[in-house]
Amino acid sequence: MNITVSPKLPFSLMAKPIGSVCNLNCTYCYYLEKEKLYPHDPHKWSMSEKLLETFIAQTIYSSLDPVVLFAWHGGEPVMRGMDFFRKVIQFQKKHGRGRVIENSLQTNGTTLTDEWCGFFSDHQFLIGLSVDGPEHCHNHYRVYRNGQGSFTQCMKGLALLIKHKVEFNTLSVVNDYNAKYPDEVYRFLKNAGSRYMQFLPVVEWIDPAAKTDELRILPPDTKKNAEVTDFTVDPIDYGNFLIRIFDEWVRKDVGDYFVITFDCVLANWMRVPPSVCVAAETCGNAGAMEYNGDVFACDHFVFPEYKLGNINEKSLLTLMNSPFQRQFGQNKRDTLPAFCRKCEFLDLCNGECPKNRIVNTPDGEPGLNYLCPGFKRFYKHTEPYFDFMANELQQKRMPANVKKWALTRPSGT
Repeated sequence: MNITVSPKLPFSLMAKPIGSVCNLNCTYCYYLEKEKLYPHDPHKWSMSEKLLETFIAQTIYSSLDPVVLFAWHGGEPVMRGMDFFRKVIQFQKKHGRGRVIENSLQTNGTTLTDEWCGFFSDHQFLIGLSVDGPEHCHNHYRVYRNGQGSFTQCMKGLALLIKHKVEFNTLSVVNDYNAKYPDEVYRFLKNAGSRYMQFLPVVEWIDPAAKTDELRILPPDTKKNAEVTDFTVDPIDYGNFLIRIFDEWVRKDVGDYFVITFDCVLANWMRVPPSVCVAAETCGNAGAMEYNGDVFACDHFVFPEYKLGNINEKSLLTLMNSPFQRQFGQNKRDTLPAFCRKCEFLDLCNGECPKNRIVNTPDGEPGLNYLCPGFKRFYKHTEPYFDFMANELQQKRMPANVKKWALTRPSGT
């Protein structure tokens, strides 16, 4: 299988300043167990200041874009401490040489304080807040190690973000439980002040025979016997979840509230690049870097077989433009089963995320996305609305005009 080689390709990295360390013990978390990759670590999975500067310098010098983006993730990145993030700003200024630099940080919100939110405001961090909906939805899986729900503390963190005028969006993990409450989840997020929402379906399969020192969560191409977890969202439930939210959004909220899934469908409908890799034809330009400089092909592929190398030994530019990484990205398109290639919705879906391609097609071919039935239901339901919005854009009119048009259609169609 041949790949096209070019001198440079743009890329981004999700940096893990504290590795997988977190103050929560969310049942569905795919990253908590990654500490098993680094057993008995004397640095307690904390990124050193030396490595931090190396990472920042390499990212800035290798960036092709006018704006250099940094994404801080975990675990819970706030647990690395504010002094670390003060160093982030210091090193970015040192190596930035006048370039525009932006930071985003994903947090569960439970440890935020006035000091933290003041810092985020002063340095214009974009905060991603992990919240799964109203209390009964959020607390179902997002718990502390003692089993206590984290909703109350998360809401205190949200209040502080709003108080300090910190720009934020929300990320909600859609699981087997909250998928049954789409209206509640969506209206809660709107009432909480979220204007930008991401709904991330949880699909994980595990090795039930894994030993305590082994990773239980498996990559999609595993040769081990695997089973889907109880908390994995049902495909039809996920499709219905998106449909119910879409039906309210398209009649009331287009132009005022933004759902990444819907934005990506419209982008693909218009044949322009979508904003997130799961909706794109190929991927491979969004890696993940652990606290010690190890770089992996993707945040959802932090497995030994997908390790690209370490930035102390090879540059980010070399690692992210390696033949292995190029092939990883092109495999998203090239390994689609024939069933997908013949699908009427291929241009909208592109097979979604490769990590979810864990079932066989009706013909028995491997590599079908687990969520396929739900996506098909969603695309079929929303087809006339996206067609209308695309036409409005082509005519240089506002896609929000769909709200008035949608009200003329029977609900649920």
